[in-house]
Amino acid sequence: MTLKSKIILLTVIPLLLATAIITYLGITHAQSLTQQELALYEQRMIETRKQSLKDNVAIAMSAIRPILEDPSLTTAQAKLQVRRLLTGLNYNEDGYFFAYTLDGINLVHPTQPNFVGQNLLEFQDREGDFLIKNLIEAAKSGGGFHRYIWEKPPQLIQEDKLSYVVLIEPWGWMMGTGIYLDDIYRDLDAAQTSMNKNISNSLFTVLFILGLTVATVLLLGLFINLREHRLADERLKKLIKRFIRLQISERRKFSRELHDGINQLLVSSKFRIELVGNKLRKGIHQDTIQADLEQAEQVIEQTIREVRQISHHLRPTLLDDLGLEAALIGLLEQFSERTQVSVEHQFTLNLDALAEEVEITLYRLSQECLTNIEKHANAKSVAIKIWLQKDALHFECKDDGRGFNPEENASGIGVFNMRERLELIEGEFSIDSEAEFGTTVRALVPREIAMSGAQSEPT
Repeated sequence: MTLKSKIILLTVIPLLLATAIITYLGITHAQSLTQQELALYEQRMIETRKQSLKDNVAIAMSAIRPILEDPSLTTAQAKLQVRRLLTGLNYNEDGYFFAYTLDGINLVHPTQPNFVGQNLLEFQDREGDFLIKNLIEAAKSGGGFHRYIWEKPPQLIQEDKLSYVVLIEPWGWMMGTGIYLDDIYRDLDAAQTSMNKNISNSLFTVLFILGLTVATVLLLGLFINLREHRLADERLKKLIKRFIRLQISERRKFSRELHDGINQLLVSSKFRIELVGNKLRKGIHQDTIQADLEQAEQVIEQTIREVRQISHHLRPTLLDDLGLEAALIGLLEQFSERTQVSVEHQFTLNLDALAEEVEITLYRLSQECLTNIEKHANAKSVAIKIWLQKDALHFECKDDGRGFNPEENASGIGVFNMRERLELIEGEFSIDSEAEFGTTVRALVPREIAMSGAQSEPT
């Protein structure tokens, strides 16, 4: 390790350790204070709600007291009037009163009248709490509170609830009301989120300052190294750069040719063999199957030739044997036979007069388009057009398939290879596609690059 590296480490490591310790202690202390403050806030809110419940029950008792003390009413009449009065009493959006006998029979329940007359003494909430029993015991003890889970109107979603109950002495009824606590928990969650955000912001600020400091130290060391490297042998640096560029270029070229050539043929063989398998399962005549196997064999032989050709400038053999126009027509016919997709082609110039690198590019572009259509598009028809217009050669492959979002698929190796191939011959590449409206792949090559004595000749 050099002296400069040791100095940088002795500077950065203590700084990182000190910052980490201080940040940890600060965050731990802040979180502890946050929990304490939230606990106090919850306690204060609960006490406020308890007092509110007591006040509401006191109001209800004041309302029914005249009925209890009216000597002109029979017991049955008084009970009926009290039940009607409690049923009609409500406050806020979800506040209501309920009443039960000491045996657990519901007498009043405005939001769920189907409970009236039912014995709910053994009723349990989702936490297993015998809430009616516990409410009755709280009422017997002179009035008290109990927390449980109950359905909140109007949606009847289960929420935490705090109730206060008392006894209606003459009849041995338990009467009370409750308040749902979900709003308290929402406030607590909001406060917790806000405090956590403040802690996170503080942490990010510390990390930003730390990162800035470390970056400054590292940049200083980098500056020193760069200054020393400027004194190095420029010739050696250029040689290294040239070697690296050549290596990267060859690797890219080899990867592109493997993907565009051998991979496409292997995929074609796979689909042909799958077709044979489907025909075997359906019991189709052996002659048809034999023809498919022979075609698959031919594709595999072509794959072998492609592998052999990679060692000789990576040029597709079909272009040598047939020329671009015949090769493209054969490619389309094989695709149509394999997929039962209708194909059209329109070539309005002599394709065999194109420059060699342009021929390869158009062939590979067509291969990639057809492979993608077969794999993903579910199309019924495909059309490939190549024409010369003004100062450029135009290529277009259009299908009526399901389409896709070009922005989400722009980083795929197939799209990347097509775009890079066009860039290598100074061409332009674009994809227009929309879900359910098909896909159109377009390419444009400058005329002076594309042509080598071509004549406008319709095909």
